[in-house]
Amino acid sequence: MRHLPSLALVAIAAIALAAPLAAAQSNGAIAQDFKLTDVDGKTVQLSQFRGKPVVLEWHNPGCPFVAKHYDSGNMQATQKSARQQGAVWLTINSGAKGKQGHMTGPEAKALIARQKGQASNYLLDTKGLVGKAYGAKTTPHMYVIDSAGTLVYQGGIDDKPTANQADIKGARNHVLAALKDIKSGNKVRVAQSRPYGCSVKYAS
Repeated sequence: MRHLPSLALVAIAAIALAAPLAAAQSNGAIAQDFKLTDVDGKTVQLSQFRGKPVVLEWHNPGCPFVAKHYDSGNMQATQKSARQQGAVWLTINSGAKGKQGHMTGPEAKALIARQKGQASNYLLDTKGLVGKAYGAKTTPHMYVIDSAGTLVYQGGIDDKPTANQADIKGARNHVLAALKDIKSGNKVRVAQSRPYGCSVKYAS
């Protein structure tokens, strides 16, 4: 069998990373690799974090459901706790230019400073390729990937699908629960839930 030249393999890999997928990612499968640019213009690739759990958070600063978790400090506390457990937290903005929630790198950087965000990286997905590949429907929409690169949770951040800060108290934080299960070597008990929030403002 003929082997493709190394340059051809590199080209194919680049296309695979850039092309959107038609379907959402499935639990139990290896999470689709991707590359995105952070607020400083640095390229971040999902696979560079293999060996650590990774949390993906879809974000829109203009969404009241997102505001519920940031204005209360719940999202920042969840981010901090996840990172203290050794996880990488990637916040992703798939808002298209001209639509609610879209931010430039400097705008996102200023927001992070103002809200005291605790994510490992804030990534810009203006074309929506990664969001559509993952089937991200709402902000926030959460995904947890284990250290082997397998998607083990997707859905809401908790089990209280409202924009009311008072509902945070007593809610089950699905993200932290999934990370706890991973750390204990157990199967994630709640692997999927209904995401809630504002619709992701993708490019048309």
